[in-house]
Amino acid sequence: MLNRRVVPLFLLFCFLFAFTVHAEDEENIYDKRMALFKKTEALTQIPWYYFAAIDNFERNIINSDEAEKVVSIDIPAEIWFGIGNSSENNTIGIIEMFDGKGKDANGDGIADINNPEDILFTMANMLLEYGPTEDDIKIGLWNYYKRDLTVQTIMNTSKVFRKFKDINLTDRDFPVDIGYNYSYRSTWGDRRGFGGLRTHEGTDIFADYSTPVKSTTYGVVEMMGWNLYGGWRIGIRDIYNIYHYYAHMSGYQDELQIGQVVKPGDIIGSVGSTGYGPPGTSGKFPPHLHYGMYKDNGYSEFSFDPHPYLRKWERIAKDKR
Repeated sequence: MLNRRVVPLFLLFCFLFAFTVHAEDEENIYDKRMALFKKTEALTQIPWYYFAAIDNFERNIINSDEAEKVVSIDIPAEIWFGIGNSSENNTIGIIEMFDGKGKDANGDGIADINNPEDILFTMANMLLEYGPTEDDIKIGLWNYYKRDLTVQTIMNTSKVFRKFKDINLTDRDFPVDIGYNYSYRSTWGDRRGFGGLRTHEGTDIFADYSTPVKSTTYGVVEMMGWNLYGGWRIGIRDIYNIYHYYAHMSGYQDELQIGQVVKPGDIIGSVGSTGYGPPGTSGKFPPHLHYGMYKDNGYSEFSFDPHPYLRKWERIAKDKR
């Protein structure tokens, strides 16, 4: 029988061991993915970051309760095996006979719909039907997904991966500089009256004019300009299929432009009180940043409460100081 003093130490050891193994597994899965992306690039000459972006997009539209796979691209069975291949025979000859798209990447004569190498090689060959250039790949993606936002998200994410040469990008930051005075509470779902009764789709962070506004995540600037409700605003699409909406700003960071890749902490503008009128309208409410988050599930885009994430990112920002 274990000594009572030994038991807590034993349990602590078990916890630390489990945490270490989980951390190592998480690190290894990124290494495995990158190795597969690079191998597929070598086989097809399509840059690895396109496969990484497609895989990342699909991973972020599935149920988060599902076990994480090395590769999450899910090619429908009718496309993989071919219409008419009802037995889903996965030998290359049979798949080709039924005009299926499934390919064999490792030379075993089998196109395994659950094999990461075969999945990536099959996706690559479907894209190559349209050509190897960036424009060709966009056309191939549209013909596969039949959705503009999906193509745009994948191309944006590929730009991020290409710039940072990494897929394990998990850093975050708070949307206003925490060295300044600011305050906020959960305001998502509150009622708003300007322009008709509507629901508030974000969190208001009150701060003085010119307080720096920062990117919270890795992403691409997708929208800039004036909006009747939001005034001077910026939209950033991140690598997790989330659109980050910054509104009521007093101005933008010099040289910031649509299509620019940003990272957590990059200054994108400053707090203001613009909006609720034609371009240039300001001062109809106290200065603050409206921060909204919208998730794309592959079919539609919807608002969700950013407040819990802001609390978490605020702690991250404070730990960096």
